[in-house]
Amino acid sequence: MSRRKMFLKMVTASLLRRRSRMLIALLSIAIGATILSGLVTIYYDVPRQMGAQFRGYGANMILVPSGEEKMTVEKAQECLTVIPKDQLLGATPYRYVNVEMTSRQRTFVAAATDFEQVQSTSPYFAVEGRWPEGDREVLVGKETAETIGVKLNNVIELSYKPEDTYVKNTLNMTVVGILETGGDEEAYIFTTLKAMDALTGVSGQLDVMEMSVSAASEELENYAAEISENNSDMSARLVKRVTKSETTVLAKLQSLVFLVTAVVLLLTMICVSTTMMAVVSERRKEIGLRKALGASDQSIRAEFLGEGMFLGLLGGILGTALGFAFAQVVSVNVFGSSITFQPLLLPITVIVSMGIAALSCLLPIRRAVEIDPALVLKGE
Repeated sequence: MSRRKMFLKMVTASLLRRRSRMLIALLSIAIGATILSGLVTIYYDVPRQMGAQFRGYGANMILVPSGEEKMTVEKAQECLTVIPKDQLLGATPYRYVNVEMTSRQRTFVAAATDFEQVQSTSPYFAVEGRWPEGDREVLVGKETAETIGVKLNNVIELSYKPEDTYVKNTLNMTVVGILETGGDEEAYIFTTLKAMDALTGVSGQLDVMEMSVSAASEELENYAAEISENNSDMSARLVKRVTKSETTVLAKLQSLVFLVTAVVLLLTMICVSTTMMAVVSERRKEIGLRKALGASDQSIRAEFLGEGMFLGLLGGILGTALGFAFAQVVSVNVFGSSITFQPLLLPITVIVSMGIAALSCLLPIRRAVEIDPALVLKGE
């Protein structure tokens, strides 16, 4: 029998003879590995999950003209090419014009936009009725609707007088939805860009474009800087209240993950070390006899360290599976979406578990090596 096979046989036999104690150590390592792998998975996936959650609070970047020149649809689309398509969740153009409601002889702000994109960048918009589908359908803010007394399916007439003419352009629009946001949007009347072009007689102009980008704050800053540098008449700005809140929350969550992981691993080390110390006490006579027969300190160190590393290996594998299940449950219940298994998680968890087990064995190994065979054989 080779030395390696003999060593493995000794380690496994020792573990099996003390199944109850070793099971406690194995469970301790497995629990530590479960928390480690679960929290690492959550830590890795938190930015994506939290980013998706924060996108529900609105756009995190806006595009505006930097000078007196008007922003056009073509220029705005050109700026969007800087942002990767897989990170650009939505880009909503807006054009604001003061229009008059003929029947009320009052002026309101009309916001022309792309309703499909609005639902991507501003998912918090609550619509009673439905979203406009045609160019003669409008969305009226709740505040404006209460002010002028319009309801769903009412027809309103909007008019606008271009600066260079004395003739007003008018359009009859059907109210298909009442918008409630709790913000300034409730005072607007929303139309399509095509309807606004027909009403004003000017096409292709925009005042602002709101963008929802799934990226970290540093990436957002880089995109904004690149857009502003490459387009002298355009400026990209971050929505600070969204990006700052996202960065703060992520930093606190990640700090919490590190803290909990460190505490759990420390407790795991204490539990494993205590168990191995008890094993050394039980095997005191055996160790003394082996040393008296010529066993070296190195062989005793190797055996105890082998037992600990073997427990770390089994605990790491078990903990990886349980940790992924734990992370999946947390992700589904907290964020409402599942996560994918990271292949590197298994070797990382196993290596860390074996390392923790090895560190936990250092004090028990030292105690085992210090055993004096003469005293043990005398029964002291």
